[in-house]
Amino acid sequence: MVVARNPIVADPKSPFAEAFRALRTNLQFTSVDRKVKSILITSSLPNEGKSTIVKNLSYSVALTGSKVIVIDADLRNPTVHKTFNLSNSRGLTNLLIDEGDYEAYLNVDTSYSNLHILTSGPIPPNPAELLGSNRMKKLLSSIQENYDYVFIDSPPVVTVTDAVVLAPVVDGVILVIQAGKTEIGAVSRAKEILESVKANILGVVLNRVKESHGGYYYYYDDNKPQHRKRRKR
Repeated sequence: MVVARNPIVADPKSPFAEAFRALRTNLQFTSVDRKVKSILITSSLPNEGKSTIVKNLSYSVALTGSKVIVIDADLRNPTVHKTFNLSNSRGLTNLLIDEGDYEAYLNVDTSYSNLHILTSGPIPPNPAELLGSNRMKKLLSSIQENYDYVFIDSPPVVTVTDAVVLAPVVDGVILVIQAGKTEIGAVSRAKEILESVKANILGVVLNRVKESHGGYYYYYDDNKPQHRKRRKR
């Protein structure tokens, strides 16, 4: 099945591509003492661009030759199938209910055979229960055995409990916030919620920064927020 053209490859020297290479490198450094394979990507509130981050980060990592899978675990407002231009007639929800072979539900990027996508499937009436089920834990465990990186798109932390259910069973969490939109209070609340379930917060991605203002990336050191400013180009 054909998916959207890879913007990382289309213009590899662009600030856009460079930003995702930097994010990819930061992820690799988090694995020095502890292997980080399964990564939950979420936000504090809706519409902060987490699905776009998931897509382009998966492209960037797949370019290194790593075997990558993207899972749409946003069972309330799934968008991964849209960002990759895929059908969503069946996916994660069908797999959790039927307990079939997950490989039969995968979409493979025709440009990168090492990049696979598992869409959400039909929206269920009980998203949190499905994501918190033993079937979901067994599925993630099985998938992690066969992939170098597992990127999971989940609902926002503050609005629903789905991400909170998944956070303790993955290796790390990335929080996406939108520049000029997300309020500090919402970010702080999201951080508190994740820490309450002992989630391993890998860092924060500041999304949709205007290029003319330069770029910022954020990271955590002993739970103390810090930042560095990237030079303007």
